Amino acid sequence: MSDTMIDPTEKSLLIVEDDKAFRTRLATSMERRGFTVFAAEGIEEGAILASQNRPRYAVLDMKLEDGNGLDLVPSLRQIRADMRIIILTGYGNLASAVAAVKAGAVDFLAKPADPDQIAAALLTPEGQTPPVPENPMSADRVKWEHIQRVYEMCDRNVSETARRLNMHRRTLQRILAKRSPQ
Repeated sequence: MSDTMIDPTEKSLLIVEDDKAFRTRLATSMERRGFTVFAAEGIEEGAILASQNRPRYAVLDMKLEDGNGLDLVPSLRQIRADMRIIILTGYGNLASAVAAVKAGAVDFLAKPADPDQIAAALLTPEGQTPPVPENPMSADRVKWEHIQRVYEMCDRNVSETARRLNMHRRTLQRILAKRSPQ
């Protein structure tokens, strides 16, 4: 089978993500979409799971506790040259996207990435663009997800989160007290 042909029945997926809650949610969502998921917390565990299972797909967080997800891409390519790799990051910028593609990733998605977006990016044949999501997240939801991610990165410290977001602490507390927008 050539690199451009994807066997739709082979849906094994490696997820390397150090945020346990996000990793668990993403793994569950991808299993519901028919993937067999192998989830790892960091680079070393991801490399071991990849060599044991030789997955067809991989979703790697860029910033991990034990390094940069981009550092894992060459090892994954050695394990399986036709592996479709996507880099996820909360720090989306053009330089990171270029680095991800140069390292061998097929796509670069900024968090919060919806599982439908991830599945579409993984399953889109090479050379084509994934379809536009039917129900993209609202701007309010994207903002809320970003605030939640920064809050978690700051170990749920409201003052530190407010400082990093350049936001008044009380405003942040009000936002955190509300339910997530749709």
